[in-house]
Amino acid sequence: AWGGCAQCTLIAVLETLGIENRQLIKAGTGFAAGGGRMCDGVCGGYAGGIMAMSSIFGRRREKMDGDTDDKEASFKMATELRETFLSEYGSVICNQIHTKLFGRNYDMYNPADKEQFDLDGAHIDKCTGVVGTAAKAVVGLILEEAERRGMSLEDIREAAQS
Repeated sequence: AWGGCAQCTLIAVLETLGIENRQLIKAGTGFAAGGGRMCDGVCGGYAGGIMAMSSIFGRRREKMDGDTDDKEASFKMATELRETFLSEYGSVICNQIHTKLFGRNYDMYNPADKEQFDLDGAHIDKCTGVVGTAAKAVVGLILEEAERRGMSLEDIREAAQS
């Protein structure tokens, strides 16, 4: 089990689309378990999904005063991913999703709690299912936006590198 829902979501989305972006995957590290394994922030699957979408349809550094279409597309896509999470899990917050999936929360810095998290199926079907839900939704949103713009898969890959 790898762990780290943001990184796992990023890997799933990028590999599905044939995009290589090691820096983006690395940047997802700190989002594990709601950020720093504290579980009180946004779900890593949600955060990683937004990162993946914005890496393709996001505002670029050299265009901070522009890229309005891309910025608005990123906001729209993030909102749509949020709706998926609210529909499936009732929240985008890690510990609230844990309550829905496990019936409880965990202290990831308590060894006994962390072990129980694993024993309760976190990396078998619980958090892995959330990552799957996120990755599926994100790939769909990316492909929808690309189709709206008349972009090919190669165009998506190129946009992810710019």
